[in-house]
Amino acid sequence: MSDIQLWTLVFAVVTFGIYIYIAYASRVTDTAGFYVAGGGIPAPANGAAIAADWMSAASFISLAGIVGLSYNGYAGGVFLMGWTGGYVLLALLLAPYLRKFGKYTLPDFVGDRYSETARLVAVIAAIVVSFVYVAGQMGGVGLVFTRFLGVSTTTGVLIGMAIVFFYAVLGGMKGITWTQVAQYSVLIVAYLIPAIAVSTKVTGVPLPQIGFGTILDELNGLQADLGLAEYSGAFTQISMPNMVLITAALMFGTAGLPHVIVRFYTAKSVRAARYSALWAIVFIAILYTTAPSVAAFTKLQIIKDLSGATLDTVPGWFSTWSDVGLITAAGGAPLSDLSGQTFNYSDVAINNDIIVLASPEIGGLPAPIVGLVAAGALAAALSTASGLLLVISSAVANDVYYKKINPQASESQQLMVGRIAMAAAICVAGYLGINPPGFVAQVVALAFGLAAASFFPILVLGIFWKKTTAAGAAAGMITGLAVTMVYMIWTIDIYGNSAGIWNIPETGFGTIGMLINFAVTIAVSQFTTRPSEQMQHLVEEIRYPGRTKLVQQHAAGEV
Repeated sequence: MSDIQLWTLVFAVVTFGIYIYIAYASRVTDTAGFYVAGGGIPAPANGAAIAADWMSAASFISLAGIVGLSYNGYAGGVFLMGWTGGYVLLALLLAPYLRKFGKYTLPDFVGDRYSETARLVAVIAAIVVSFVYVAGQMGGVGLVFTRFLGVSTTTGVLIGMAIVFFYAVLGGMKGITWTQVAQYSVLIVAYLIPAIAVSTKVTGVPLPQIGFGTILDELNGLQADLGLAEYSGAFTQISMPNMVLITAALMFGTAGLPHVIVRFYTAKSVRAARYSALWAIVFIAILYTTAPSVAAFTKLQIIKDLSGATLDTVPGWFSTWSDVGLITAAGGAPLSDLSGQTFNYSDVAINNDIIVLASPEIGGLPAPIVGLVAAGALAAALSTASGLLLVISSAVANDVYYKKINPQASESQQLMVGRIAMAAAICVAGYLGINPPGFVAQVVALAFGLAAASFFPILVLGIFWKKTTAAGAAAGMITGLAVTMVYMIWTIDIYGNSAGIWNIPETGFGTIGMLINFAVTIAVSQFTTRPSEQMQHLVEEIRYPGRTKLVQQHAAGEV
């Protein structure tokens, strides 16, 4: 066993032990604890849990790779702007009002606000979005285990499934929440230490966000020498319209993600829900202002390391990552095609998902730091996976079993169904992790588009337009989700690499699907039965500060 494998194993065992202990100490025996942690999580802890829940394997593993490699710097800003901007929408437009409505799940809100038919559509949409999202997380788990412990992807995913099964099934939302607080601590420390070390080594400035600016001219020059567009050049990799569409899809998708929205039901009050969103933005910003620096530092070092290299003289990090198939010759050809000749950065294809994981090795940092980064990547993937699996479990147990099949079910029966649904969802997630339909961040970006096209319009209209009808909401969700899914299947690389309509990428089409959803919902609502007068009054009162009598009665289940 190498030093890197040993330290990865040490950090993995220690952190997994902490997560399991927290889950055991936080185990629940009622549905309120299983679904929303009893609604008693303090705002700072809830903010950390939200950050960990949302900053998935895509943020930790792939974001820097997207910025540095796929989108060549400037264009990668769509992910930074979209994913963080969505939290502003959540804090202003959705979080406090949904918390005031007082339900367990997003389909629960849809069912009470609109109808049981709309609830069923929302359940299907939540499950689809969550499974697409969780595929990226389990794929990230398999990637980390394959590289750092030398086991197969299948074995790595199975280990991740076992850990998530234990603490998610045992502790429900309460266990998941406190586990995610610990996971955020692990992932942010693991992300910052190598970033600070590399920044200090390369620029002499310990703050990556500042050191980043001192190397841009050098990086631009190196890329120009290779015939590549400037790293900081605007619209060199993506057009302005597509940049707007992708940013909007990620932003509105963030505001419509079921596993993020449910977090605001765990807050103690409406005020705490607002502050939870504020704390989440702070915690997320720490990583998101660091990621562009990691991307630039790592790409600069990669270009230098591979300038005039041969397969016999490449640095160690190149060999270790090419051995697991994540570095190939340009165009996906085998590296053996470069045998006996010199090559540079533009002659090879480097997978986005290795940039952060390989950055300590590329920067020459010691094995313990490499192991810590691996543990951070696992924390990011598992924290989000558990939140997504809980969405699936609660949708099945609460919105299907309890609300539709057996309204007289006892607390223990609901918990049992929820845990069975969780176990089944973990099995499906494991399969998707072993057979992922793309690299981690690509799959996750598709989930954001689906969330934007299905949930965001009916949530906003459900809160701010009291005349939105059940038929309109159901028609809008079905149309937005279906059109977006069909477009994604048509254009995603593994299904033929179609250029799509007006060259709109699959990651940006969620914005179009969202606009279609808005249009269909509004149009159908004009010609269908209006909500009851009581519901219209309730929708109006939810938007005002304080808790009116009608809102209190609704939250208590009396109306």
